Amino acid sequence: MADQREASVDEEKKNTNTAEEKKNTNTAEEEKNTQTTEDDSNTTDNETQADTNTEETHKSFRDLGVTEVLCEACDLLGWKKPTKIQIEAIPVALEGRDVIGLAETGSGKTGAFALPILQCLLSSAQRLHSLILTPTRELAFQIAEQFDALGSSIGVKTAVVVGGIDMMSQALVLAKKPHVVIATPGRLIDHLENTKGFNLRALKYLVMDEADRILNMDFESEVDKILKVIPRDRRTFLFSATMTKKVQKLQRAALQDPVKCAVSSKYATVDKLQQYYIFIPSKYKDCYLVSILNELAGNSFMVFCGTCNNAQRVALLLRNLGITAIPLHGQMSQNKRLGALNKFKSKSRSVLLATDVASRGLDIPHVDCVINFDIPTHSKDYIHRVGRTARAGRSGKSITFVTQYDVELFQRIEALIGKKLPAFPTQEEEVMMLVERVSEAQRFARIEMKESSEKRKRPKADEEADDDREQSSGVRRKIKGGSFRGRAKRGR
Repeated sequence: MADQREASVDEEKKNTNTAEEKKNTNTAEEEKNTQTTEDDSNTTDNETQADTNTEETHKSFRDLGVTEVLCEACDLLGWKKPTKIQIEAIPVALEGRDVIGLAETGSGKTGAFALPILQCLLSSAQRLHSLILTPTRELAFQIAEQFDALGSSIGVKTAVVVGGIDMMSQALVLAKKPHVVIATPGRLIDHLENTKGFNLRALKYLVMDEADRILNMDFESEVDKILKVIPRDRRTFLFSATMTKKVQKLQRAALQDPVKCAVSSKYATVDKLQQYYIFIPSKYKDCYLVSILNELAGNSFMVFCGTCNNAQRVALLLRNLGITAIPLHGQMSQNKRLGALNKFKSKSRSVLLATDVASRGLDIPHVDCVINFDIPTHSKDYIHRVGRTARAGRSGKSITFVTQYDVELFQRIEALIGKKLPAFPTQEEEVMMLVERVSEAQRFARIEMKESSEKRKRPKADEEADDDREQSSGVRRKIKGGSFRGRAKRGR
């Protein structure tokens, strides 16, 4: 009897378990169906999102609210459709909001603030209407060119106020009260303090382009002074490729309820840029540089050096080997810097040897390859340097020289951009064949560097001697032409 009871209890349990299993199976199946439905719904949402994105990329400047006359100016400049940062920033700026624009270098940031400013000028023309602050002189001239090109049909007057140029001539331009002032912070403060009748009390727009670089170059005190003398009731645009703590601090101090237009929040290089590195002994850097320039001959190069002295030395070395190279660094006068840039832009020089003064904002469409001859000490500067090529959808190449002393810096760069770079293929035997010719060129470069430094010490002697002298054009000619010093004197 007891056995029978136990058997029936077991059977009941078995039935209960079977029922529960069935129930669980049904529930799991229901969940699966629900999940499938959700997945389908998500897929549809994603497709809709993709369609929206596709529509967004086909937007025109007219769709963004840009007036007809400025749309025509964009067409004349060859701006067919707005870039991502322009799609994000222009409508917000036209609404009269403060803007923080974060976008990778070469993404059309200048257009994103120039068009709203010009449109505002159209509706209420006013002298000394806008101020654009930039970290470097070259970038100031480039922005002025864009304003002149976009505003040529509406009669916009601009003034560039940078160091290295006579203050008196700048004061005369400012006395005519241009609509837009493009300035480096240091020289602007000089004019605010010393130029009679010049003030920015009626200013409507303040733009800080490459804001992180302005603050990194210790212009913080100058920026504070400028913020004190301009009206609080203004529109402020902050544009930068990287967001640093200093920029965040400035954002809190200078902007009112800003809209953040971030096209890429992480530090990134553009997809069409092929990035390589070469691991080489420090003493053969010059040989490897000459080898790469020969191998990729026909391209135009920007070669970044760590110091002004090194940029000058390598430029002389390359010229002695018959390569058309020109330096651009902070120890050159402003006229020579602009001259060097123009020669490179016009393709009469194929190699520009530059310090980080040229790493920000400069738009030279035909740069095919960037070479980091000296690795940047700040990882973020790498992004700006290589951003001189592969601009606005074009492709480009960058090669970074890594010596035995640079391994840690290089690893930091890889960590920042989130990718491992491949090695650039080189033939060591071929490079070593250049050692003799390169060391001969190094010797001549040292002599020329010594001569030019002695010349600087002499008061006013040969003051107008050009940094781009043509006589440094080939060791072979120098060797055949007899003594080096005799030929150099005849050349002068």
